[in-house]
Amino acid sequence: MVGGNAPIVVQSMTNTDTANIEPTIEQIKQLSDSGSELVRVTVNNEQAAAAVPVIVNRLTAEGYDTPIVGDFHFNGHKLLTKYPECAISLAKYRINPGNVGRGKNRDIQFHTMIKLAVEHDKPVRIGVNWGSMDQQILAQLLDENAQSDNPRELIEINRMGVIQSALSSAQMAQDIGLGADKIIISCKMSHVNDLVAVYRELARQSNYALHLGLTEAGMGDKGIIASTAALAILLEEGIGDTIRISLTPEPGSSRTREVKVAQQILQSLNKRSFSPMVVACPGCGRTSSDYFQVLAQQIQQKMDDSIKQWRVSYPGVEKMSVAVMGCVVNGPGESKHANIGISLPGNGEQPVAPVYENGTKTVTLKGEHIAEEFMTLVEKYVDQTYG
Repeated sequence: MVGGNAPIVVQSMTNTDTANIEPTIEQIKQLSDSGSELVRVTVNNEQAAAAVPVIVNRLTAEGYDTPIVGDFHFNGHKLLTKYPECAISLAKYRINPGNVGRGKNRDIQFHTMIKLAVEHDKPVRIGVNWGSMDQQILAQLLDENAQSDNPRELIEINRMGVIQSALSSAQMAQDIGLGADKIIISCKMSHVNDLVAVYRELARQSNYALHLGLTEAGMGDKGIIASTAALAILLEEGIGDTIRISLTPEPGSSRTREVKVAQQILQSLNKRSFSPMVVACPGCGRTSSDYFQVLAQQIQQKMDDSIKQWRVSYPGVEKMSVAVMGCVVNGPGESKHANIGISLPGNGEQPVAPVYENGTKTVTLKGEHIAEEFMTLVEKYVDQTYG
């Protein structure tokens, strides 16, 4: 369920050749295990279309029920018609109005895809990208702007173009018979300010469910920062029903990073909870030892490794917070605010570490095994509180 009062959904996309079944299944499983609630696959040729039902059936047999979305460009009308099992197996279709066709063929081919969505009771994401928007609409807007007494900047015309392309296509889909509750709109832009402006206007003009994300966020920190800057603004304004962080994977890195970033954005904004959070201080001259950093990392890794099973055995544990602090300045206070926290000794402090549970000091740890003992206390707290 996307839109309405449903939680904001995290989605991702494979980068395997969909026709190559085994790697595609493996990547979908990795994305699903990391928390992706929708996974999109490219359906660009007959081999990919034929592979889709095999992939979905295999995933179902192995206990994976993550909905699979088909991404169509240029030839989607042919593939969905020729391969009905593909049309049936997919949970949703993604259609880019700018790549459906040209001239009179555009409406015919769009009509074909929407009719198949109606026939198979599938939702559709009408996904406009400013790098591939409907050229007819853009040309018309440019002509009108050239004749205007107060011409707009080109970037404003581009923004208007993606919005008009999305909303006119959504209305056309409704006219064909697709319900408004089956339509999700995205207008992907490359820059933060453009994305924010476009989605504010989409939210003002329509009530469709909206999918958020920069179209090419970039690699590493740049992609994470740009996506966070844009989505945080919109989500805080109540705009957005599903999100994707389109990170360019670094060579050899996991595709699942984009899922974790999306989850952390939502959790940081208190929109959803996915896993327990470790609060740790950044360190300063009082904490020249990396002891608390190592402990914080160990605890976060332990919780990351355990969360899938914990969600089953300990409902609500994803909302838990754990504090690992490095000295007496903020250590006790932060530890009291967390569900469970530890205040480690800084430079020159007594070699003791008080532990707080739900705001109350319960024990003081000493000696060489503070880390191991605290991790045991965390596990005990989880069992007693959420079991």
